[in-house]
Amino acid sequence: MEGSRAAAGPAGAQAALLDTIVALATPPGMGAIALVRISGPEARAVAGALIHGGAGGTMAGWATRTGQLRTLRHPRGGEVLDRALVTLFRGPASYTGEDVVEISTHGGHAIPATVVDACVAAGARHASPGEFTQRAYLNGKLDLTQAEAVADLVAAHSPKARTVALHQLERGLGARIAELRGRVIGLSALLVQHIDFPEEDDAPVPLERIAAEAEAVAGRIGRLLDTAPAGELLREGAVTVLAGRPNSGKSSLFNALVGTERAIVTEEAGTTRDAIEAVVSVGGFPFRLVDTAGLRSRAERVERLGIEIAQRYLAGADLVLYCCEAGAAMGVEESEFVESLAPPVVLVRTKWDLAGEGDVRDHGEVAVSAKTGQGLGRLREMLQKLVFRDVVESRDEVPVVTRRRQAVLLREARNEIAAFSEAMAAGIPSEVASAHLKSVESALEEILGVIAPDEVLDRVFQDFCIGK
Repeated sequence: MEGSRAAAGPAGAQAALLDTIVALATPPGMGAIALVRISGPEARAVAGALIHGGAGGTMAGWATRTGQLRTLRHPRGGEVLDRALVTLFRGPASYTGEDVVEISTHGGHAIPATVVDACVAAGARHASPGEFTQRAYLNGKLDLTQAEAVADLVAAHSPKARTVALHQLERGLGARIAELRGRVIGLSALLVQHIDFPEEDDAPVPLERIAAEAEAVAGRIGRLLDTAPAGELLREGAVTVLAGRPNSGKSSLFNALVGTERAIVTEEAGTTRDAIEAVVSVGGFPFRLVDTAGLRSRAERVERLGIEIAQRYLAGADLVLYCCEAGAAMGVEESEFVESLAPPVVLVRTKWDLAGEGDVRDHGEVAVSAKTGQGLGRLREMLQKLVFRDVVESRDEVPVVTRRRQAVLLREARNEIAAFSEAMAAGIPSEVASAHLKSVESALEEILGVIAPDEVLDRVFQDFCIGK
């Protein structure tokens, strides 16, 4: 992307571009190195005030993208703050498109915080969450899907989520949306040619060609939308609830999938009184495993509270692993309960090592032993395919839609292109039908951020960490 997006952003954001901002770009706490980032029209002057102890230096003559080891001093009083590596990135060839100075200080709490405070004393202000990336968007360095990918990359819980975010950051989704927008514009141009020659025997653009192109656009939008359910789960992690009667092997299975002893495992029924959560990567995909209290009708008060929590998790689950001992028959009440569950259910026959391998299982069941590891590989494979099938089976050239905002706008675009096709088939004047194409174009532009209401930008950047 080139040029500035300031006109598309909120008035406050546009005015803020006149400020110079500073923030700690690494997590506060103990560590070898911390990174302080400065961006804005006075970034060089602010950093120069620390390098020269307030003597008015502006980093004139500094080579871009070349770090220099300098002693930092407070601009008021000249107190030595640290010996740090200072790197200048001249705009527009920087992350934000502005002059950016990055100062690599020693880690810990005191030194980075003192350097940030000194930058504020030299004329910068504290950055808001996501403000560096917001400036990159407003200055045309990123489209809105790329800005969202930055947040997804930082928050990625699994290798697959990281891979998808990197693909978005390289404009995988943005390029596809831009291509679709171009095809819609081209379709509008075909329609104009048809309108200009309505009575000709050999019209330059037959209606059949217009209909075929509209169908092709609708198909490509549909393929993107097919990835949206799994894409959102890639960001959040699929909530996978382990349920079953007390002492059915839930906690042992939970520990085996997590790889650590998170849940208490004893021979006594009803030891799990609350829900225990852990985020794990299964085949590169993120799952939020939840070990819940054993389900039974007769339970003392504390255990009943745990069962109520389990019921709430089950209501919001993306997948349920219902645990039942291998070789044990399920009663009518238990079978009816399993059938009543709304999310997809995998019947997991636990303690397989005690039951022997002669037990018969159908395609909806899997037998495992948390003790020996038998069956865990097959269970992990089932989890991937049940929840992330569209992503697993999708071709690499189809990017993944990871945000609800993107999916909502794609559905709007799909509905409008369908309405256009219906209008043309019904003989509605082309001039009237063309309004649907304009709506498709607007929806795609909003995904990219070519047009972006203030509240949309606020929602996108409010979830960023400070310094990014």
